[in-house]
Amino acid sequence: MQERRWDIDAAKGLAILFVVFGHLVARADPRNVGWYEPLRQAVYAFHMPFFLYLSGLVAVESGMLLTPRTRWAYVLAARARRLLLPFFGLGWLIVCGKLALERVMSVDNPPAGLLAGVEDMVWHTAASPALSIWYLFVLFVVSIASMAALDGRHARLPWLLGVGLALYVVPLPAYAYADRVGGYAIFFLLGAWAGFAGERWLSFTARIWRPALAVLLAALTAIVLFGRHWPETPVMLFVGALSFPALHGFLRALPDTPLKAVFLFLGRYSFMIYLFNTLFIGLTKGALLRWFPWDGANFYAFALVLMASGVLGPVALKRCVFARIPALDRLTN
Repeated sequence: MQERRWDIDAAKGLAILFVVFGHLVARADPRNVGWYEPLRQAVYAFHMPFFLYLSGLVAVESGMLLTPRTRWAYVLAARARRLLLPFFGLGWLIVCGKLALERVMSVDNPPAGLLAGVEDMVWHTAASPALSIWYLFVLFVVSIASMAALDGRHARLPWLLGVGLALYVVPLPAYAYADRVGGYAIFFLLGAWAGFAGERWLSFTARIWRPALAVLLAALTAIVLFGRHWPETPVMLFVGALSFPALHGFLRALPDTPLKAVFLFLGRYSFMIYLFNTLFIGLTKGALLRWFPWDGANFYAFALVLMASGVLGPVALKRCVFARIPALDRLTN
């Protein structure tokens, strides 16, 4: 990972900005704001597929996907600490926090009660009050299942890609995130394929990223202008896969500029931002809505403030609080 760590960090830094943007509005949309939802639809066509691609790439680079059977128990425990512990811990905090705060401020998607909220978080997951952290659960399931299916033999990957594609096109129920496991496993596996390809993949992205980026931008523009009723399944498969060489190649070709430094900085804190951006956005939004409406032209200012809160709030929490608590610091690195 040493040689390629910087470009993966930079890619995570770019991707996490799209994640935060997609969380600015939850269930209650501002009135007379026609630009946000088309932009969010375009962002959702590629940003989480890109994150799963990076996760699959890292899983290969770290050696996790080809772990021998004698080490499976260790990897299972390590992945549970890394992914499930934050998922359940933060999910519980979100449920309790929404129940406590809904009496004093506006809260998006509040749970019906404590037990109902926890049940929705782990079972009726389409209604989860902590839906923003679904990636942690899905990544745990997909990475462990892929490790077991490969069983130390990367030659099995082609048929596993076939399984992932079948799961993608077959509708699955929204129980225990089965729909999201099926909807995103293919992108993790494509990232694993890129990881196994190694330098061949990097050479390909270096050659193709410019036309790929041009096509990606054209596709996203078309989604914004005309894609309101386009079917999500084929659009996300095409646009999501296109984003891999386009964005990864672009970031690898990016010169040493302040923009690259920003992406690297955010990439180092991407896990922390992913975990806590909705909490900071929600608190900031609830406080602002007590004094100002966010409808119409006001939403421009709201969007800027909420973006800053969702990005910088988790970074400040990490540096000022979690860095002083070794267990939390390790968990959120």
